[in-house]
Amino acid sequence: KKLQEPTEHWYQAHKIETRFGTVVTQFNIDRRLAVLANGESIEFNKACLAMGSRPVRPPVAGVGLGNVIYLRTLRDALALREMANLEKTVIVVGGGLLACEAAASLRTMKLKVTLMHRDPYLLNRYIDAETGGWLTEYFAKHGTTMLMGESLNGFEGKTVLRNIQTKSGNRVPAGLAVVACGAEPNLDLVRNTPLAGPHGSPVTDYLETEEKGIYAIGDLAFYPDRVMGGVRRQTHWDNAREQGLIAGANMTGKKRIRYEQIPYFWTEMFDLHMDFVGDFSAQPTRVDLSGIYAKKRFIARYYQGEKLRAILLCQKTAREVESAKKELRNALGK
Repeated sequence: KKLQEPTEHWYQAHKIETRFGTVVTQFNIDRRLAVLANGESIEFNKACLAMGSRPVRPPVAGVGLGNVIYLRTLRDALALREMANLEKTVIVVGGGLLACEAAASLRTMKLKVTLMHRDPYLLNRYIDAETGGWLTEYFAKHGTTMLMGESLNGFEGKTVLRNIQTKSGNRVPAGLAVVACGAEPNLDLVRNTPLAGPHGSPVTDYLETEEKGIYAIGDLAFYPDRVMGGVRRQTHWDNAREQGLIAGANMTGKKRIRYEQIPYFWTEMFDLHMDFVGDFSAQPTRVDLSGIYAKKRFIARYYQGEKLRAILLCQKTAREVESAKKELRNALGK
């Protein structure tokens, strides 16, 4: 129910015209014209690019076999749930947020789940080795078979999946595979234009591209981070929502608003709820832990030198998350 789309009445009440069941096939920047797959042309003064991202397909054999699933949309998730009801064994390839969430959900459905990750612990792109080791062990305690330090070499089967082959030579039987090896910005519509950069679509503080009146948000936007510093692209729900609000206001309002949100995302795995506040892109030089892993309630503060850069919260309240955001802003002088 939380993921239900607005009704047609909602769009009408807010004077929003819709075009469902089709896609934009041409986007002419100079003429300010979008052409749809059904042949319709729409002229515009301003536009917002929000095409999101798409799953990365690993360069191995068998990626197109039946029962090899790549999660992208709500429809993909619903299809996975239906397929999971027909299978007993599933392997999840990856060790990031999506892979962990998928593995935990499938294990909750009582499937036999194997989680394969090329690195020694889960969420290694975000958290420190000690916390990652605890999380990896937590998955194992919940009945997940962990294949850590193993890399994918290919999927085997005639038309549908039968086995996973690892680069070390192991074969793992599986009737279903979920591949979560990263995502890339979906920039095909604006490929070979200034709107498509190597890391996404570059935007200003106002989420506007170098083409005046054209904005980019969410998984596409490569934006200047005025809180943490640097330039970044985030692929998380909270970021997409907040950027949508800012871009919409800047496209329609008289007052321009900068995007100055602190990086933030959250995840749920089994009975764990974890909030990530700040910049987790680099391994910390120091971690201050408040709480105990065994009790599943803790706060880990990540430092680069003497500078606080990120705060990880496990099983904490919304008020505590907001307090962490304020603490980090104060530490950064923002």
